[in-house]
Amino acid sequence: MTTSATNPAERLAAAAARVANAAPGNAAITIIGLDDDALLTLLADAAESRNALDVIVAAATAEAARRSVRENGYDGLAQRKGHRNATSLVQQITGQSRGDVLRALRTGEELVPPAPAPTADVPTPSAPEVSTWRASLREALASGRVSSAQFQAIRTGLGEPPIERYPNLDPDFLPAAWASAVDTLLDEASDLPVEELRNAARTARDRLDPIGVTLRFEERFEARSFRTWIDEHGQHHGRITFDDEAAAFVQAMIQAALRPRRGPRFVESDAAPDPADVAADDERSNEQLQYDTIMAVLRTGAAADPTQSFGDRQPGVRVIVEASAITAAHDGEPTRVKGVGHVEDGGAALPGGVIEKLLCDAGSVSILHDEYGRPLDVGRESRLFTRKQRMAIAERDGGCMWPSCISPVSQSEYHHIDHWAEERGRTDVDDGVPLCRNCHLRLHNQRWRITRQRNPLSHRDTYWLHPPPDPATGAIGDPIDLRTKSPRRFAAA
Repeated sequence: MTTSATNPAERLAAAAARVANAAPGNAAITIIGLDDDALLTLLADAAESRNALDVIVAAATAEAARRSVRENGYDGLAQRKGHRNATSLVQQITGQSRGDVLRALRTGEELVPPAPAPTADVPTPSAPEVSTWRASLREALASGRVSSAQFQAIRTGLGEPPIERYPNLDPDFLPAAWASAVDTLLDEASDLPVEELRNAARTARDRLDPIGVTLRFEERFEARSFRTWIDEHGQHHGRITFDDEAAAFVQAMIQAALRPRRGPRFVESDAAPDPADVAADDERSNEQLQYDTIMAVLRTGAAADPTQSFGDRQPGVRVIVEASAITAAHDGEPTRVKGVGHVEDGGAALPGGVIEKLLCDAGSVSILHDEYGRPLDVGRESRLFTRKQRMAIAERDGGCMWPSCISPVSQSEYHHIDHWAEERGRTDVDDGVPLCRNCHLRLHNQRWRITRQRNPLSHRDTYWLHPPPDPATGAIGDPIDLRTKSPRRFAAA
């Protein structure tokens, strides 16, 4: 339960009071007796307390650093307290690691940026102007809408609008696009783990900065390396730093090897084992299976039968790129890609030069949309979605659509929101939703359902997840908006 107060101290006091009331005395003993709803409420209130406290600690850390700057010499706060710098001082007081203190310092500096130094002409400088997107982020952190970790994930993932790279672009375009991306990311923050929120922020940045995608790709390509060593016990070790394209290919191989066994199988307690789960008796860990897969690839080589390592599906990397970004070859000129492409699994950006190379080496599939941006349908002739339909759904949704699930689309099955047999559902792209095996089984076994609504003005579809009735009371919870995870949800430059 969060409070509406925007003052972090007020939020801290209110949430801490609720925690104290819910878990008086020995909290570890009290918590054991709480029912499920009370336990989750307590956890939410404790998180609210910590988030508010993190804001206060961040602001105090930044102020301690400001009072300890090198220019103050021995009169600086840290030096007067016997410390070399503010980081050491804050570490001693809080017991945090150096990394924790530095993250708090960065957050505090974002909340209260340093004022410009006074000059003879301007003795009392005004605070620097705050851009709209930064103001939205700060407000979200101060009000408790996002935690400090979520704030840093968005801030670090987005970076700064690279206005200087695009001198011919309207200077207001990128700041406005950054503000729009921040609004989208703030809406998604409650559903995404911090790591995925950071990935989403990088995707938004890459959609708006195609030149930066190429620069970052080249930096990571230069950093590629492979190193092996033997420890004192004779165990061989290896360390690989991948470039972006190679990383996508290796991940595709690993996903192909792990696909039948990914994630736990949630079924009714009296349900029979799934006979299709052929990997159920495999005693290898996922890490061991990944190792065996890579070794099999190295041994068999590119000319070997791919079924030796991957069964009946050869791994490959699918990359999504808008047709408007591709200039077709003509009069002897090669195909050119002006924008960036996005790996289907995860949305990682690849620069235009890499897309051009892939277009030379591999085939392409066109996915047509109607005038409202919806992939086209085919009807009820087939029970299973076709390969091209699955690609269209994957391009539209970007991964398993269950809230907070981060499974990539390559691990997804395709659910008819109107059941094929029971409700005479159609095998149309509009009525197909990607769900990983785990979430697909949960939906059917626990009787969740998904519905689609079409906005009569925009003609765009919204998908809603409806929880099953509460077994004790029969009450039905509010539907949950299923948001796309496709990179196309962010604007492109």
